[in-house]
Amino acid sequence: DPYAQLLLAAMKQSGCTVFNDRHFSCENCDGCVSGGFDSATSQIVLCQNNIRHQSHMNRVVTHELIHAFDHCRAHVDWFKNVKHLACSEIRAANLSGDCTLMNEIARFKFGLKGHHQTCVRDRAIRSILAVRKVSRETAEKAVDEVFDACFNDLEPFGRIPHNKSDAKRAYRDFLNRDRYNANL
Repeated sequence: DPYAQLLLAAMKQSGCTVFNDRHFSCENCDGCVSGGFDSATSQIVLCQNNIRHQSHMNRVVTHELIHAFDHCRAHVDWFKNVKHLACSEIRAANLSGDCTLMNEIARFKFGLKGHHQTCVRDRAIRSILAVRKVSRETAEKAVDEVFDACFNDLEPFGRIPHNKSDAKRAYRDFLNRDRYNANL
């Protein structure tokens, strides 16, 4: 998967722990959660009872790898700072493919102007409410306060990858980022 390839390469380049088999766990989960990132163990949990097909699993892995990337590069305080959590959830919803047009159509959510941003905001709020015991008002306030900065933080992709072709281009661009500067 080009999304995962890019994130793993970026983590390695940043000096982060690169994930291998022991960093992924398949478990049965409560509710409608599809996965999670455990910062204490640097482990990604995939909820095998809530993931129905390969493309959904790829999106969950990408979403959680974005959290792992943020944890490494930004030293996110997951438990004490709801704005940190909100920022990572915004980035994950924006960059993982959660809000692609096809996924939104499958959810029977349609819109034209600003729909991607609305989807990212809504999914970030839902994710915060799924993992933290905070009020909806607190989650919405945190997301709104950091939305612009976090929505526009496209690292390590450099763009919002709307499909696998975009993700492949982003990966190629990522691999070639330093070549231009090396020739100066």
